[in-house]
Amino acid sequence: MDPTLRELLNELEQAGRDYDAHEPVHQKRMRNLEPETAHLISILVRSRRCQSLLEIGTSNGYSTLWLAWAARHTGGHITSLERLPEKHALAAANLNRAGLSDYVDLITGDATEIVAGLPGPFDFVLFDADRISAPEQLRLLLPRLLPGALVLADNVLSHPQEIAAYLAAVESLPDFDHTVVPVGKGLSIAYKS
Repeated sequence: MDPTLRELLNELEQAGRDYDAHEPVHQKRMRNLEPETAHLISILVRSRRCQSLLEIGTSNGYSTLWLAWAARHTGGHITSLERLPEKHALAAANLNRAGLSDYVDLITGDATEIVAGLPGPFDFVLFDADRISAPEQLRLLLPRLLPGALVLADNVLSHPQEIAAYLAAVESLPDFDHTVVPVGKGLSIAYKS
């Protein structure tokens, strides 16, 4: 990884931690991926040569930068969804700083409504936003997932009650292999066969 991008990622990681420590409103926090989780996800994207990526939960673009860096290597493109316009503005600025904005389309609004209208198909999905809405978003995305698609969700170990319905939905899918990796806050990885 380019040292300039690594420096920006380190800066955003620390700024996110500092901001979250002082922000009382949960929805306004950055809630970035843990660095080791983001790194693992970028390895998965590159090793699977993912082309059409969907990220649900952009925040300030920390994870989006990791995905965009990986997508640059695979020739892929990311659609990233975020409810709050101010967070998408931060993400856009960070992607521009990194020279990676050409690899990402930022869409602001309600993720479930947006997912319902996305054409797909997708070979990679990352759920890193509202865990309660994730089962419905997964249901909407199923017809648009390519064989070999990776479907990931963060916060499996840190928020087990909130993500339980999502995990149950994934486990019930007959054509998916699923495991939880104890990295960061817990990462669910499902593979569509």
